[in-house]
Amino acid sequence: MTGIIGSLILGLIAGFIASKLQTGSSSGLLINMFLGLIGGVVGGWLFTLLGLQVNGLIGSLICAVVGAVIVLWVFAKLR
Repeated sequence: MTGIIGSLILGLIAGFIASKLQTGSSSGLLINMFLGLIGGVVGGWLFTLLGLQVNGLIGSLICAVVGAVIVLWVFAKLR
């Protein structure tokens, strides 16, 4: 998925999915979606660091969800 708008939408979706995968108290839908945007960047960095290549919409979504879960977990631990 190319373009800034597509990346933003993908990050928002990843944040929503990650918030549903996380157990425990929720931070609220908007915060989770915002953290999903950050998680998309973290996921991309992590996958690159591990030498994993991401292709297509589904691959990008999986990468963003993994990053969003990590970011939400860290955020929950810091709260």
